[in-house]
Amino acid sequence: MLERRDVVAKLLKDRDNAVVISGLGSPTYDVAAVSPSDRNYYLWGAMGGAAMMGFGLALARADLHVIVITGDGEALMGMGSLATIGANQPGNLSIVVLDNEHYGETGMQQSHLGMGVDLCAVALACGFSQACSVTTEAELTTAASSFHETGITKFLQVKVSPESPPRVMPTRDAVENKITFLQALSADPVSLDTNKT
Repeated sequence: MLERRDVVAKLLKDRDNAVVISGLGSPTYDVAAVSPSDRNYYLWGAMGGAAMMGFGLALARADLHVIVITGDGEALMGMGSLATIGANQPGNLSIVVLDNEHYGETGMQQSHLGMGVDLCAVALACGFSQACSVTTEAELTTAASSFHETGITKFLQVKVSPESPPRVMPTRDAVENKITFLQALSADPVSLDTNKT
């Protein structure tokens, strides 16, 4: 299995002005460790919400590549979001599921993905333009080479080792995180339109 932090580093290497929504726990520690930025939004205590938050931002800001990096436990909890995203096809949204086949934040219980559930098949059935499983360095290199190209909705399920590297803790202050993130986006030529209905 691949090492999670190495996976995140390779996928975010050339992120340019992309924004990243990270799921709670290990995905947040990984993003903070390898690609700290004011353009990261770290979710704390919102399990199951990362994909939908990314979806909403992708719709609001078609000029940005929106990347969601989350874990298999959170992806399973918010699996209904895949249907909504697949039905709408935002071409600027990429979802990465770091799949260690365990619920890492609650005691490393085995997740459904360790019992044969195929999340890529679910994403394809929901209408994602591109969904693939990454299990080797060669597959990761191939996925990373076109990861920042937009135009299609992407879903990557990356099999990673259940071993966790040391935690790198970004701010846990949700208000500070929100303000910093919104200020970073408002500095763009196209700003968030909060008056849209």
